[in-house]
Amino acid sequence: METNRLTAPEKEALISLLDDPSPAVHQALIAQFTRLGAEGSEFLFTIASSTNRIAALAASDYLRELRFSDPAADFRKFIRSLNYELETGMLLLNRTVNPSLDVAGICTQLDALAARCRKLAPATRNLREQCRVINRVLFDELKLRGNEENYTDPNNSLLDQVLSRHLGIPLSLSVVYLLVAQRMGLELEPVGVPGHFLIGCYEPEGPFYLDAFNQGQFLTADDVFARLRSQQRLPQLSDLAPTPVREVLSRCCRNLAKHYMAAGDTAHARLFAGFVHDFEAAYERHAQS
Repeated sequence: METNRLTAPEKEALISLLDDPSPAVHQALIAQFTRLGAEGSEFLFTIASSTNRIAALAASDYLRELRFSDPAADFRKFIRSLNYELETGMLLLNRTVNPSLDVAGICTQLDALAARCRKLAPATRNLREQCRVINRVLFDELKLRGNEENYTDPNNSLLDQVLSRHLGIPLSLSVVYLLVAQRMGLELEPVGVPGHFLIGCYEPEGPFYLDAFNQGQFLTADDVFARLRSQQRLPQLSDLAPTPVREVLSRCCRNLAKHYMAAGDTAHARLFAGFVHDFEAAYERHAQS
């Protein structure tokens, strides 16, 4: 994610100072981030979701102290940036509902899940075996599962709620899976199959797919096509292709708009419908440029 007012050297300098214990440095950074406003919030969120755990924890502390007042504006700025990263996007989206989101806590929990997977992972780098280990940690140990009883609960789409309640829908459970796999260095992809989100594993010998809503069930391309036919959908090869992060986040917003409307929360429904429009408008401007 890019910030407009900060040069690369300035960003590096700020990162190096985030965990400085000096009160004078702390106050200077508070003043700088306050002056930057949404730019400062965006920068801190990027660092808070980075792999630099010390800087990430310090950035989260600054976010909590500053209590930036317009999370929706921060997310819209992210949308307009066209520089999409899944974890940052999900955290910014989540913060529009929960402004006091514990970013460091979420990142630490994902780190711990990945560390547990690495501990259990076999010596072989076989991707299927690695995925079986992730299945064990997420679905057997953490007991993540699809919320079939209350599928339209908006909490099923919010990363902090999925991790705390262990309930989600296909898209949000796939995101957790992808963020853990990413920390393990595995190259998995989101796949927005019509009507059901999956995870794609594109091996040289042929792809396979994982259904996080169904405990990480392994699927072949033929299995996915058979599902689509059973739903009276005409399968297309494009259904099996990786989905851009932009569309993953936009689809999450569509789900939330629909689910908040079903819950009678029209304010949040309008907010997320607006985010969908923002994604579409940003993409159209980019396509025309």
